[in-house]
Amino acid sequence: MAKTTNLNIRVDEELKREAEAVFNELGLNMSTAMNIFLRYSVRYGGIPFDLRIEKPNEESMAAIDDVNNNRNMSKTFDSVSALMEDLNA
Repeated sequence: MAKTTNLNIRVDEELKREAEAVFNELGLNMSTAMNIFLRYSVRYGGIPFDLRIEKPNEESMAAIDDVNNNRNMSKTFDSVSALMEDLNA
């Protein structure tokens, strides 16, 4: 058997709890799951999934631009009754 070593990582407590629940459903503990990820990364020659920044589509970019420049914004209301009146009109 290959010589082993410890690997200490810091993760958000809730993320760890959620990941452990997923791994337990698969019959794995955290150590085994991390070993699978590391082995697959080595075999794959990098991170074994896409890492990218999602760019919003044109419609979303236009909406973001409108908000940033205070254009095409919805009406504002001083009360709920004024809002309901406008909705029912």
